[in-house]
Amino acid sequence: MKSVPLNAFPRSQSRRNGARNLRASGRVPAVIYGGKTEPKILELNAKEIGDLLHHSISENLLVDLAIEKETGAKRLALVQEIQHHPLSGKILHVDFHEVSPTEKVTVMVPVETTGEAAGVKNDGGVLEHALFKLKVRALPKDLPEVISIDVTELKLNQTIHIGDIKLADGVEILGDKKISVISVAMPRTEVEETTDAAATAAAGDVEMTKEKKVEGAEGATPAKAGDKKAADKGGEKAADKGAEKKAEKAPEKKK
Repeated sequence: MKSVPLNAFPRSQSRRNGARNLRASGRVPAVIYGGKTEPKILELNAKEIGDLLHHSISENLLVDLAIEKETGAKRLALVQEIQHHPLSGKILHVDFHEVSPTEKVTVMVPVETTGEAAGVKNDGGVLEHALFKLKVRALPKDLPEVISIDVTELKLNQTIHIGDIKLADGVEILGDKKISVISVAMPRTEVEETTDAAATAAAGDVEMTKEKKVEGAEGATPAKAGDKKAADKGGEKAADKGAEKKAEKAPEKKK
């Protein structure tokens, strides 16, 4: 990752109202920490940092920070975090993490795909992203701004895992090598249709089984007429008892 120059200024107003006034004047509050110095609150030119982000591939930036009135060399720093307004998208605050050019650092790098997967183009599959960012460890100058993966040869039901991704020498992707990053899966509608078809077939088997049981029951000995009459009488008695109970519970009407 190539470092880019950026100007910063010591911040005089640190309270909440001060930050609001700062943004109203075209500045963005910031802070730099890490390294061998104490954290320092700063302010940036809103247009300068905005243009810098607009022309970069991602928000992973390595900057040579020139702080006004600070003696010595520029500070090498990574953009650690950028806070945006939820509606307007304007930059509200920037965190810088000072780094050493000779020490490896760990950052989250976004993942993007190039090309059209064979499983999508030829078989109607769906390209699925399991991970949109990967944890990468390297020297600051070797850090990639984005991890680009060519999916042209990816077929239906095939997956690209962390261990399949190859980066430049000295750049390591952290995490379990068997974790899925990108895959081509069968469309969900087809999966649901297959499931429904299997369920229908299973239901048909149950119905056939019931029919067989009914057919087997035809040969059973029919109930005797006396038994039927007794059952009918028993049912009538039960119904009568139920009616009597309801009548007893019902309130008497006033004359």
